[in-house]
Amino acid sequence: MWRGLQTEQLERADVAIFGIPFDENCSVKWGAADAPAVLRACSAYLPPVTASGKQIFAKLYDAGDIGATFDQAFAMLSKLNGKKLTVMLGGDHSVSILTEKAFRRLHGSRCGIIHLDAHADICDEYLGSKSSHACVNRRALENGYAPEDISMVGIRSYELQELELLSQAPIFVIDADECRKRGTEKVVSLLAKKFQGYDAIYLSWDIDSLDPAYAPGTGTPESFGLDPLMVRDLICGLFDRLPIRMLDLVEVSPQNDINDITSWVALKILLEIFEKIGR
Repeated sequence: MWRGLQTEQLERADVAIFGIPFDENCSVKWGAADAPAVLRACSAYLPPVTASGKQIFAKLYDAGDIGATFDQAFAMLSKLNGKKLTVMLGGDHSVSILTEKAFRRLHGSRCGIIHLDAHADICDEYLGSKSSHACVNRRALENGYAPEDISMVGIRSYELQELELLSQAPIFVIDADECRKRGTEKVVSLLAKKFQGYDAIYLSWDIDSLDPAYAPGTGTPESFGLDPLMVRDLICGLFDRLPIRMLDLVEVSPQNDINDITSWVALKILLEIFEKIGR
């Protein structure tokens, strides 16, 4: 796994990785529980070099998988989320409820969330469940994050109940059309200004932020999405400008994919991030 970047010693690692293979809170198609295993398997075939030919020197420690409980998430973050970047491989987006809560408990009040997604995920309840993957940001508000601590990027789908809440709460939203209109550099600058003074940022990356033409392997595909170059430049730009201490990658669904292209694009973007961490 991880094509020569892996280390068995946590203290030597620049990036710590773990998985939560869970998809019981999906609403359309299941399959995201398979993502951690498939992403790891595919990672063995990608050389540790960026698309522009830069060698990646970051060392990765893979801590394996845990169950979808808060106690396990908090224990894992307590072990891994020190000065290193921690990466969680989901799983449907509901697993971020657990890790965002643990992140807040570890880092205190000056931490924020950047939610890169097609969907706002701020329903109070969806299909009878408060633990749905459509409720991630609403649960974050209940777990200590203030509305101004959360920004949403790439959004292009809203439930009516979400529009009502967003009209009242000071949550910063840059939808997919606005991302294209402003361009990556401007979006990064806006977010860097928004989170100036924060000590730790949690970047929650739902693969359906990408248009399904590029990432069909997801349970809730949404048209009019971002392209891979914009997502790569956006995420890497945020790593340049903000103290991102945790990244999750969720909603990759291999059983709904075509030739694993969704896993491949996710991994290519992860490698670009790792190159920055290992400098």
